[in-house]
Amino acid sequence: MKVGRILGIAVLALLSWCEISGAQEPFSPGQWTQATTPPASGVGHALLLTDGSVLAISGDCYAVTGKWYRLVPDSTGSYVNGKWVAAGTLPAKYNPLYFASAVLPSGNVIIMGGEYNSCNSAWTTQGAFYYARTNKWANVDPPAGWGTIGDAQSVVLPNGKFMLANCCTTDEAIATVSTGITWTPTGAGKADVNDEEGWLLLPGGNILTVDANNSNLTHSEIYSSTTGTWSSAGSTIVQLDDTDTKTNSHELGPMVLRPDGTVIAAGATTNNAIYTISTGKWAVAPKFGGDLDVADGPAALLPDGNVLFDASPGVYNNGFKFFEWDGSTFHSVPDVPNAPVESSYAGNMLVLPTGQILFTDGSADVEIYTPVGGPCTRCAPTITSVASTLTHGSLNNLVHGTQLNGLSQGGFYGDDAQAASNYPLVRVTDSAGDVVYCRTHNFSTMGVATGSKIVSAQFDVPASIALGSATLEVVTNGIASNSVTVTIN
Repeated sequence: MKVGRILGIAVLALLSWCEISGAQEPFSPGQWTQATTPPASGVGHALLLTDGSVLAISGDCYAVTGKWYRLVPDSTGSYVNGKWVAAGTLPAKYNPLYFASAVLPSGNVIIMGGEYNSCNSAWTTQGAFYYARTNKWANVDPPAGWGTIGDAQSVVLPNGKFMLANCCTTDEAIATVSTGITWTPTGAGKADVNDEEGWLLLPGGNILTVDANNSNLTHSEIYSSTTGTWSSAGSTIVQLDDTDTKTNSHELGPMVLRPDGTVIAAGATTNNAIYTISTGKWAVAPKFGGDLDVADGPAALLPDGNVLFDASPGVYNNGFKFFEWDGSTFHSVPDVPNAPVESSYAGNMLVLPTGQILFTDGSADVEIYTPVGGPCTRCAPTITSVASTLTHGSLNNLVHGTQLNGLSQGGFYGDDAQAASNYPLVRVTDSAGDVVYCRTHNFSTMGVATGSKIVSAQFDVPASIALGSATLEVVTNGIASNSVTVTIN
């Protein structure tokens, strides 16, 4: 727990792993650009909505009720030059800090819990549901009998159901969302309590975690989405969770699935480790250097397969640094203005459809990282079918293709925040030259690395789109598909 810091796998899928382009070329760092227009208040945790806009919670955790904002890209598709608009307010007396969150196959959003509520230590069981079409929030009841949720981890399983942890016990539950929400217990056999751990979605639908509260200090586990049970995933070789006698925070860093089938796991002990899916084995990874670690903090997968990390010295200390991991080396990249006065735990990363990374830290300084590398080889989604003529204002149009959900969840943190974007967005450049996002929903899967399997999504064409010839593409985790020509009538 972080009390006191609020100021401060299927064979087919494995065969789809992509080559990382440019791995042998000299490294070139990306650059940060400040968003031109700041939000009305500071913003913290952010999620990518299926209409291409970014949903972010206000950084003012002292307010009684939480406000949300949306960053809408401009007509060229630029998020740097986008505008912020109001996105509703949470139900009364709910303003969480460090909570579970996900975008669901419907395109709506669920958030659950909070380590703080209105900046008061709470481990609350409150939750809320965001209806994207109406910009409204509604209450969500927790699983029956739960006394805490807090800074919990969560994940959307390939079948579209939302899996949630209780921060402080071994309890876990799966939500089925229809006209209401029904919770079903799951997660038998968990070796330790869920506190401070993160969940990583693997190809085939299983979940990888590193234990943070186990007497075996290098233990990891895998959850089977088929049986609903946990089993050992072996030793991480080096200790990743913080059990220092002074801090004893049990913090961990994020785990990121890369296109080559490896997982890079950052530790809160200066140690890092690599998990290889094909062998089910862990290996030691290089360190960031000095006393830098990720005792809570964000990471994001870049289009070229590199991973952007936010590391800081020790546990909760200020002065964070950014690095790109290329599979063998951590490369230092430029910092943002607030880096000297903040710790890694304050940061949040979100993969944008442009391939850039949005970084928020609770302040009004919203930064966007533009990496140098292009999309990795064979990592792009592919459109296999879509109607050649689309009617403006029409709903539930179908697009079919492969890898529409990408090869990884995209943005990572662990507990405290989840920023997955492994779902397809439909982006149209209309006859006026404007970039328009069509709201997507009803994804046939929420899995990753689905290989050559044909998957699908529905999308709604905005009534305001220009008529005539247009180009359409699917974009997932910042990587665009082949474009097709369509007519908007």
